[in-house]
Amino acid sequence: MNTDKLERKIAAFRAGDGRAFDYIYEHTHKPVYFAILYIVKNKADAEDLLQETFVRALRSLEGYTAGTNFTGWLVQIGKRLAYNHAAHAAREVATDFNEQAWKWGAHEHELPYLFELAQQVLAEDEYEILMLCQTAGYKRREVAAMLNMPIGTVTWKNNEALKKLRKILEKEGDA
Repeated sequence: MNTDKLERKIAAFRAGDGRAFDYIYEHTHKPVYFAILYIVKNKADAEDLLQETFVRALRSLEGYTAGTNFTGWLVQIGKRLAYNHAAHAAREVATDFNEQAWKWGAHEHELPYLFELAQQVLAEDEYEILMLCQTAGYKRREVAAMLNMPIGTVTWKNNEALKKLRKILEKEGDA
């Protein structure tokens, strides 16, 4: 990801160029989405919270310091929204099967088994790195820049996450 170009687009958006938003969104939405999804564990809620994240971020864009990690700033906003959503959802008691049908595998359009397994067994940072590297197609150096981590740490966590999943899947295959 070209952070210089992203910073230029953010400056353009601040100056009133609405077209710059397309570039900003396209180059930042995946890490935000996966961070939210890890917390709420529901695709539809994650998509709604992703939209809310961008609405809130754009409303308070003056709070972002140019030249810092914009994607990290967005991820933090998204995580706060996701934790608030999860806390609110925990207080509600779901009584309708259809509201929780994804847990029973009733809807094919919900998360595949592997994503659900990854959410259950991986730490938050491992899950986020795995989704960005393996699913979203980012290079490890791009993920390192997004998450403000050394590339060696990203590589190690990605490999460890893959090993954990492989081990569990092999164990299930033997059962």
